Amino acid sequence: MVKFGNLETLYSGSQYRLLAFWDKTSKTETLVFATHGMIKKKSKVDKKEIEKAEQIRQQYFKNK
Repeated sequence: MVKFGNLETLYSGSQYRLLAFWDKTSKTETLVFATHGMIKKKSKVDKKEIEKAEQIRQQYFKNK
C-alpha cells in the first residue's frame, strides 16, 4: 500500500490540501515531495487525485 501525506492549510478563508510522498532511500536524509495541491471542498480526497499523485511518485522513482 502506498502512503501519501496530506498537508492542509487555511489561507484567506479557503482550505488547501497538498498530496506528498517521502523518499527515504538515503541513509542520512528524507526528502518530501508535494505532488500537487487542490482547494479542499470535501473531507475525502478524490480517487483521481490519488491516482495523479501515484503517477508522479512512480515517475520520480523510475527516473531516480
